[in-house]
Amino acid sequence: MTEHPGHSGKSSAVDPRDVDLFEFARGGRDAAGALRLQELPRMLNEVPADAPDSDAVFEWRAEGATQPELQDNGVEGPQPYLRLAVHGKAWLGCQRCLAPYGQAFDVDAVYRIVATEAEADEFPLDDDEVEVIVGSRHFDLVDLIEEELLLSLPLVPKHDVCPQVHESLVSGADGADGVDSVDEVPEDGSEPDDEERPNPFAALESLKKESGSGSEH
Repeated sequence: MTEHPGHSGKSSAVDPRDVDLFEFARGGRDAAGALRLQELPRMLNEVPADAPDSDAVFEWRAEGATQPELQDNGVEGPQPYLRLAVHGKAWLGCQRCLAPYGQAFDVDAVYRIVATEAEADEFPLDDDEVEVIVGSRHFDLVDLIEEELLLSLPLVPKHDVCPQVHESLVSGADGADGVDSVDEVPEDGSEPDDEERPNPFAALESLKKESGSGSEH
């Protein structure tokens, strides 16, 4: 299993749409910000038209680091890594009752940065904790954030407990037998409170704590 790379915790102001990802990682830099849902068109397409609010905000934090690894020439050298955390909430359409509901998103991903697609194809896929991305000197971090949010979408969006049953399900409008009444669906369920969800940024602190140990591996 790959250990989390060391991190020096150098905060920097970056344009998230134009990041020199190699310098960001090798410089041990970190950056944070917020993105409105309106800035993420593919995610915005997932929000139902009858949602109470389509102006959600996603907070993000990115941290670069390096980790010594044995290279093809037999020499150990520092390899670039990126850690990305995204936290927020957006409205999705419940496929069970067809009403909008609030879906929480908590992304915490670690990426090994490579220079070419060929390197990415050759990278061993034996570590589920690390993904591989092709970096560049003009990397679009916003695109990566949106991609991670899309990958985090539930396979079947739905309430934990639906507040009501859609009339088409009660009447069996699609030709199938519907439920007999809304009484068959519990009505006292509630969505998890924001304060009860773990903050993904807390996990990133481990990178800073290991800043001194990363070079010892």
